[in-house]
Amino acid sequence: MIEIKRPQELARVRRLALAAQGLLQAQPFGSGLPGARKAINHIGYVQIDTISVVERAHHHVFHSRVPKFTTDMTNQMLLDGDIFEYWTHAAAFLPIDDFRFSLPYKHAIKSGQTHWYKNPDNKLMAELLARIRINGPIRSRDIETNTTKRAGWWDWKPAKKALEQLYMQGDLMVSDRTGFQKTYDLTERVLPSHVNSQMPSMAEFAAHLVDQQLRCHGVVSLKGLTYLRRNAELRKAVKALVNEKLALGTLEQVQVGSREVFLLESGALERPLSRLNSRMLILSPFDNSVIQRERLKALFQYDYQIECYVPAAKRQYGYFCLPLLYRGEFIGRMDCKAHRKDSHLEIKSLHFKQHDFDQDSVIGAFVDAITQFCRLQKCDSVSLTKVYPEHLTQPLHSKITKDSPQYSPTGLNLYL
Repeated sequence: MIEIKRPQELARVRRLALAAQGLLQAQPFGSGLPGARKAINHIGYVQIDTISVVERAHHHVFHSRVPKFTTDMTNQMLLDGDIFEYWTHAAAFLPIDDFRFSLPYKHAIKSGQTHWYKNPDNKLMAELLARIRINGPIRSRDIETNTTKRAGWWDWKPAKKALEQLYMQGDLMVSDRTGFQKTYDLTERVLPSHVNSQMPSMAEFAAHLVDQQLRCHGVVSLKGLTYLRRNAELRKAVKALVNEKLALGTLEQVQVGSREVFLLESGALERPLSRLNSRMLILSPFDNSVIQRERLKALFQYDYQIECYVPAAKRQYGYFCLPLLYRGEFIGRMDCKAHRKDSHLEIKSLHFKQHDFDQDSVIGAFVDAITQFCRLQKCDSVSLTKVYPEHLTQPLHSKITKDSPQYSPTGLNLYL
């Protein structure tokens, strides 16, 4: 067991974790569509989210890692058969080569071992499946636009449930997506012929998870290896494999703080690591690097939660605050909203952690980051209302107004 005690040791562990996520280098996976393909193959999944306060999480995650990424590329990868949609700990895009590892959960749902809906309408599902087989793919809109007064599977709620059940148990796949309107088709018509569709053994599934998590996180906890997976047999197999690798010496443990124990490949801390740069990254609340909140707090001392599910009166940072990553640390968070009709990004509050840092460098990095972020939002102006701590307000205003002649006394406007 390696005990991490000194600040420089902890900084190295953090760099290992961030480098594994592709968050240190300017273009760790390349750029554009090829870069996006490599990115998802490396990080394992990209979460799909419905919240539209700013650009959707699945586009935001790619944007943080892939220069020249555009939002149409996600669906292009789906159409090209590079990725598929299914469930991990949440709805997600996954690499198509990992398709077989979605089969255990699909089988559990189809066999009734676990439930997506407790009482699926098998007759309605058969009718819907037959219709798709004969008439071709169906859009979710084709069901949603019909009223509940009509009979049969055109009754919206039962039909929607039947469609989702067929998708979750593996009979259907998403073949196309326009925004949040999905097109479903038979799995055998969507899945590329070269993809391995053999059910994995539990040992194969465990090996896949351990390899994937070490690759994309660098530093993992035993709990994090099966994050939000409720399969007790799988957790048991993962634990047994970890113990075997520890005994063989291919894995080692590090202790961060008084109790937190993490796993990493033996010798990983001695390998050359990417240098820290002065870019600031504005991350999604659903970014792969921050979604495991306990791990985030233990490794980075960053206590983070998304507050859109918290009553307004109890929010500390705002409805949809985004983590700010700078030089290997989570240095703050930003609550914002994209007003798309006006092409305007409103930053309601900007919070920086209370510690010593180079004020000019941080402010300069933030201005560069918000410029790139606005392009993702298709916004050509940004306003800033509140800054914490307050003594940063004037320097921040001065920096932006120095770079832009546009200024409003009620806020801060940077026209890009």
